[in-house]
Parts: sequence; C-alpha cells; structure tokens
Amino acid sequence: MALKTSLGIWALGGMVTRFVPGGYQPDKGRESMPEKVTRAVSGLGDLMDDYEFHYPGELNFENLDAVRGALDGHGIYTICSGLHVDERFARGGLTSLDDGIRGEALRLNAEAADLAGEVGAHMVIWPGGEGYNYPFQVPYAEVWARLLDGIADCAERLAGHGRTLFLEHKNSEPAMKIHMGNVGMTLHVIHKLRARGIDNVKVNMDWQHLIMNGEHLAEYAALLHAEDLLGHQHANSGWGTFDDDNVVGATAFMETLELALELQRAGYGSDGERLGFDLYPYTEDQVEAVRRSVLNWRFIETVAGRIDEPALREAQSRKDAMRANELVYAALGA
Repeated sequence: MALKTSLGIWALGGMVTRFVPGGYQPDKGRESMPEKVTRAVSGLGDLMDDYEFHYPGELNFENLDAVRGALDGHGIYTICSGLHVDERFARGGLTSLDDGIRGEALRLNAEAADLAGEVGAHMVIWPGGEGYNYPFQVPYAEVWARLLDGIADCAERLAGHGRTLFLEHKNSEPAMKIHMGNVGMTLHVIHKLRARGIDNVKVNMDWQHLIMNGEHLAEYAALLHAEDLLGHQHANSGWGTFDDDNVVGATAFMETLELALELQRAGYGSDGERLGFDLYPYTEDQVEAVRRSVLNWRFIETVAGRIDEPALREAQSRKDAMRANELVYAALGA
C-alpha cells in the first residue's frame, strides 16, 4: 500500500536565509497563500494528497475559505505552531519568563489547536525557538517546567477536538540549543504528559533532524512504533551538518531505504498516517523538487518491498551484516 502524502506549503516560499534575507526566490515570497497553494496543487496534482500549514502566518481563520478553495479538494493534514517566526518570541514563547509574552504564545497555540479541530487536522509543535544561545542564559528547570506546561495546555485543547499533537525535535536553529533537541528529550516530554493523563501526543520524525543528531532513522522508527508513538513523518535528506531539507533520497539513501522497510514492518499508513514532505529547495524549481521527492520515495518504497523479508529476518537473527547487505543489493538489482 502506497503511503498517502502531505506537503509543508513552506517548500514553495521565498527561500530566505540570513545571508539573503529577501530570499533566493523572492517572487515566490510575494505570492498570497491561495496563489501559492494553487501553484502547488496545479503542479503536483494527485502526487500530493494533503497539505500542511503554519498558524497564523500561512493559514488562519481569515484566509481559510480562500485556501480551501485553492486546495481544490485536497485536505489539510496538520496545523503547525508558528511561534518561531514571531519576533516577540525571540527568547522563547512557551518558555518565556515574561508572563505576558508567554500568555501570547499560549493563546496562539490554543487558536492553532482550535483551527485544527475545525478543519479536522492534527497539530505539530516544533519548539525551535524554545532554547538558549549562551551558557548561564536560562534557569533550566524553570524553563523546562514552562515548556512542559505549555505543551500540555495545547495537547489538552486538541484532545477536546479529538485531534493528535505531534512533537518534532531538533538540536539547533533558530535557538542555538533547543531544549527538546533529540528523540530522548521528546520521549521525556511525552512520558511526563502521560503521567498527567495526556495521551494524545506522538512523535513527528523529521528525517534531517534525526540525521543531524546521528539518530538512525530505522532504529528510531522501530522504537517509536513499539511504543505506539510513531505519529508522523517529515521526509527530506541532507548532508547531516545542517537542516538542508533536500530532496528525499538525494543523500542518506541507504538509511532512507532501511526506514522504508521499518515503516512497512510497522504498517505505517494503515491508520491514515501520511508521509509529509518538509523541503526547502533554496535554488531549485520548487514544484519539481517536491515531485522528485515523491517519485524517489516511491522507488525506495518499491525496493524495500522487494527485499526478501524472511531471509532478512533470518540474517538479522544472527546479526549477519554481510548476508543482510547481500539481500538489500539483490533488491536493488545486483
């Protein structure tokens, strides 16, 4: 069964960087959101099932009807918290020690949760601005308590709508040291929430975020599945030193292939899960980069399906790396 897909609409933006603040593709940055969605839908067609948006910068209650019209029948799969692009939260939103600033962050996330409930979407919190840049800058225990409480508030709001919260980690950028910087810290948050009786929180695996940490994609997918925490995927690739968000399969090919096998073993997609594409084609044709990612993934998925699973299981029972390697290359046509 081919996985259904979703696309983060930010893949079709102006491609800003701190060196080129106007963006490598400034004309794309000047599009309205309905125009951007129309470009994506017309260019990708049935390759993409659903779309993902940040609140409130990309999708909000004011432009919802226009965006829905541009989606032309495609769905909205996730609403993502957009606190990291709001200058008020430069030193954290949920973790701000200013109760007024923190209150605004809580309000925005609550509104995002309500929008997710209205459109039948899930929600993603990637707390990229919740961290620090220097030693001695923050009182760690206090800001962590605020982070946990803030995520709990949002999760409970979503639970009232019957929706799921996906947590996404990253080690750095925009905060140089993000508090929820690895899978272990993400699980720490989830287990703390479970202790409060909050059980509608799972993990969004952003592949390049794991690769940057040296976290092996397939291993973590298997572990998360065993804990019923494999919530969503943000598919991409990169060199492993920065959040490149390159085309799927351009690098880390074998790691991606093994992940495809583990997702198949887990039955990922059978409960409606999506393969979400989180791409940032700085200088490339944006629609073509997304198209290439989907087609590359379909090839990788097909190769994973050709691996002799009983033989691989037998080789793995002996931890026989050479036999496993032989079976993988046989599936590739060797």
